[in-house]
Amino acid sequence: MSLNKGTYLIREGFRSIKTHGFMSFASVTIITACLIIMGSIALLTLNIDKLIADLESQNEIVAFVDENIADEEAARAIESSILAVGNVESAEFVSRESAMNNFMSKYDDRLMEGIDSTVFRHRYVLHLTDISQMAETKRELEQVPGIIKVNAQIEYADRFVRVRNIVSVISLVLTAVLTFVSFFIMSNTIKLTTYGRREEIAIMKMVGATNAFIRTPFVIEGLVLGVLGGLLGFLLEWLLYTLLSSSLMDSLTGSFVTLVPFKTVMLPLLIAYVGIGVLIGVFGGNNAIRNYLKV
Repeated sequence: MSLNKGTYLIREGFRSIKTHGFMSFASVTIITACLIIMGSIALLTLNIDKLIADLESQNEIVAFVDENIADEEAARAIESSILAVGNVESAEFVSRESAMNNFMSKYDDRLMEGIDSTVFRHRYVLHLTDISQMAETKRELEQVPGIIKVNAQIEYADRFVRVRNIVSVISLVLTAVLTFVSFFIMSNTIKLTTYGRREEIAIMKMVGATNAFIRTPFVIEGLVLGVLGGLLGFLLEWLLYTLLSSSLMDSLTGSFVTLVPFKTVMLPLLIAYVGIGVLIGVFGGNNAIRNYLKV
C-alpha cells in the first residue's frame, strides 16, 4: 500500500467519525459503559479474592506435639519434618510456657490456680499454601513422628474455597457476556452509519475497488472509537474506584476491609481497557461492513 493511499484511507476513517458525530459518540459511550461494568466486576472479584486470601491467612492449623516429648529442644527438632509436608508454608513453634501465657491473657488468672505449664503441650501454628488441600495436609501432619493431634478448621476452609470458585466463575461468565454484548452493539451501531453509505460502497465495488480498500476506513474508524472508549472507560473507572475507596475507608467498614490500591492494577487495567476497546472496535467495524461487500 502506497503512502498516499494509506494516508487517504486513514483520513477517510477519521472523516467518517466526524461526519457521523452522533453515532460515533454513541459507539464510544457504549464501549465505555461496557468496559466500566466489566472493569468493576474484575475489580470486585480482585478485592473479594484479596479478602478471602486475608481470611485464609488467619485460618491456621495447630499441630500438637506428643505430651511425652517434654524437652523443648526435642519438640523444636520436629519442625523440619513438618516443613517437609508439601502444603505447609510456615511453622511457628509455641512452647508450653508461651501457650500458658496466651491462655492466661485471654481468661481470668484464677482459672490457672494450681496449674502449671506442664498441663499444656508444645505446639506448632501452621499456615498453608493452599487451604483447599487442608484435609489432605492434616492427614499428612498426623503421620509426622512426634505429632499427636492436629486441629484444622476444614469446614471453614471448604467454604472459603467454594466462595472463591463461585466468584471466579461468575466473573468469567459476566465478562464474556458483556464482551459479546459490546461487540454486538458496536457492530450494529457502525452498521447504521454504513447503511447511509451503501450506495457509495456499491459504486466503489463496481468501479473495481477491492474489499480491503473499502473496509480499511471502517476498521480505522472502529479502532479509533475503541481506543477512545477504552481510555475514557479507564479514566472513569479510576475516578469511581477512588471515590468508592475513599468513601469505604471513611466508613466503619474500612476498619475491617482493605481494598486493593488502584495503582497496583493501573497499568494492567489500562492495557486491558484499550486492548478490549480496540478488539471490539476493529471487529465491530469489520463485521458491520461485511454484508455490504457482497455485491
